[in-house]
Amino acid sequence: MLDIFTDSPGLRILLTGNEAIARGAIEAGLHVASAYPGTPSTEIVETLAMAAKRFNLHVEWSVNEIVSLEVAASASWSGLRALTAMKHNGLNTVIDFLIALSLSGSGRGGLIIVSADDPQSHSSPYEQDTRLLGRYAEIPMLEPSTPQEAKDMVLYAFKLSEEFNLPVLIRGYTRLGHSSGDVILGEIRKVDRKAFLDKNIFFSAGGSGFSPVLHMEKHRKIYRIESEFEKSSWNTYIGPENPELLIITSGAGYTYTTEACRILNLNGKVGVLKIGTLYPIPKRLIEKYLNITSKVLFVEEIDPYLEEYIKALSADLEFKVKFFGKMTNHIPIVGELNPDIVVSSIVNILKCSYTSIPQSYKEILGEISNYIPTRSLTFCPGCPHRATYWCIIKAIRRNSNKGYVTGDIGCYALGRSYHGIMKTLHCMGASIGLASGFGVLKRFGLDEPIVAVIGDSTFYHAGIPALINILYNGSKATICILDNSTTAMTGFQPHPGSGVNALGDEAPYISIENIVKAIGFRNISIIDPFNVEEATEAVYKAITSGENNILIFRRKCMMLTVREMMEKGLKINKYTIDHDKCRSKRSCKLCLEFNCPAIYSMDGVTDIDQTLCNGCGVCAQICPFQAIHKLGD
Repeated sequence: MLDIFTDSPGLRILLTGNEAIARGAIEAGLHVASAYPGTPSTEIVETLAMAAKRFNLHVEWSVNEIVSLEVAASASWSGLRALTAMKHNGLNTVIDFLIALSLSGSGRGGLIIVSADDPQSHSSPYEQDTRLLGRYAEIPMLEPSTPQEAKDMVLYAFKLSEEFNLPVLIRGYTRLGHSSGDVILGEIRKVDRKAFLDKNIFFSAGGSGFSPVLHMEKHRKIYRIESEFEKSSWNTYIGPENPELLIITSGAGYTYTTEACRILNLNGKVGVLKIGTLYPIPKRLIEKYLNITSKVLFVEEIDPYLEEYIKALSADLEFKVKFFGKMTNHIPIVGELNPDIVVSSIVNILKCSYTSIPQSYKEILGEISNYIPTRSLTFCPGCPHRATYWCIIKAIRRNSNKGYVTGDIGCYALGRSYHGIMKTLHCMGASIGLASGFGVLKRFGLDEPIVAVIGDSTFYHAGIPALINILYNGSKATICILDNSTTAMTGFQPHPGSGVNALGDEAPYISIENIVKAIGFRNISIIDPFNVEEATEAVYKAITSGENNILIFRRKCMMLTVREMMEKGLKINKYTIDHDKCRSKRSCKLCLEFNCPAIYSMDGVTDIDQTLCNGCGVCAQICPFQAIHKLGD
């Protein structure tokens, strides 16, 4: 494998977009990088962590995104170059501080924020277009279309940030971050700077009477940046002088558009204007290209950002252009795009003929699809979260089905599809906040025990304030903290309860039980979810007590456990079913109800797939006929 941090200018290597961003930061002389793990942005700081000791960087997994941005801003105010990365949900978290930061200025050091969107919600609770937040915060915003642009934009963004004393937002997205492309490496520049705080500078968003002054100064900066963007090389046009159709696009839309034009062989009819500088929009440049055509198609993900902005701009133009895009249903209003969607839109507008695949081929695909087994979202085999939910379900059923479960963001969010046990799913920390709200409604007739589930990483991220709120405002709830010792959903990054930091070095262990005890909770239990009877009893007692309870379900993520066992050469004790004892043919389907991927039924016979079984043994505990046992027993 090639060393992506080799100092070999001109070398062409294959990098993902996230790796390219990390490489660009190293080439730019980065000093500090911070983030909270969030797919599709996680690999940026993961990659920088691997280079931290080599280049004397400070790289950290912060407890949440707003702290991460504050850490990066501190470095920038000290004259150092800093980068923070997050997914779109994280940008929501930081917006308050970000707007204040845009007014106070980012200091002498450059400050870059990479926010990665997730069109189609591949690994997110919802999709969202962060371009709107970038414009809302009124900070310069760039969007690369390829890994090469991603690397090069980082170097440019640092210079832009330092010149205008503003943070710069780079919009990433799933297809950029996780796909690979050729990248030509540049020189690695060592930017020798000593952190220094100028005490004559007051970093502030203003205050009464002063904030409008700072706001006006920011608009002056944006006006100057717009003039620079008018001639920016990030904005390009390819096509004829007077195209029959002009496509205005950005990001992934550009790659889909160029592929669609190649498929249709319409280079002589279609022009493509790629906008890489999203805010401020280069108005005069866009007016120039609106003047060469009568039809414009907008190809962009997720919201009609360019479409709305440019249509509003065109209202003052003397010539008339017909616009097509999301607002005319030529491009889907939600979800991820692809070349086929763009092809279909162009064909519809230009009325040209195109056959994608023969009808006979479609019919064959339809027949084959009937034989493809469905696959639902579920926990990994042996996941402790499945066992935790099983115990919660059994306790609630025992309590005459009384118990309402509020959910949170993490692997355990799959609880929404696990017998429908989870009833709410919104944002990090919301499970405890909602439990706090529901827990004060008994006086209004709400007779339902409230159970909040939250993961260990999410607990540190956003759960603590709501816990304080529960005690302070006299709420009553059972809080289940699912502690699997890692940030599993985004790739097993460490957190304050892991005992190591982003570099893998030993770090202080921040005890969850000590935190909740310090807050003032007294009913605190640490439970192994694989001890089903004990865990179920603990949940039942908690939800019937009428008091506040903290239940910490502690069991290491099975993926980490299996990896550690393999590294040590240890054997996994797998389980099997004694079919003479099994009553699955006589209506007992309890192990199937547990819903482990390793347990299946074929022709009425229940069995365990030995390639999937991770040896957790929970199925053996719940079988009422002792039909499940370890192999060899």
